[in-house]
Amino acid sequence: MGFGGISIWQLAIILLIVILLFGTKRLKGIGSDVGEAIKGFRKSMNDDDKPAVEDKPGETLDVQAEKKTESTPHKD
Repeated sequence: MGFGGISIWQLAIILLIVILLFGTKRLKGIGSDVGEAIKGFRKSMNDDDKPAVEDKPGETLDVQAEKKTESTPHKD
């Protein structure tokens, strides 16, 4: 008996059918995409503990906006 009443032979037949339908290149691509997604998810979960922006004193810019006026009017 295998997993949940499925024997090893039935799993092998299912695997063979999946390989025939999708091909090994597509399955490899799907596997790498899923792996990258899981890696990104784990990284984002670990980054949640850290603040998104670190406050460092002395590294701010104090800037004021200035309004510019045109000295010559537009000619149409």
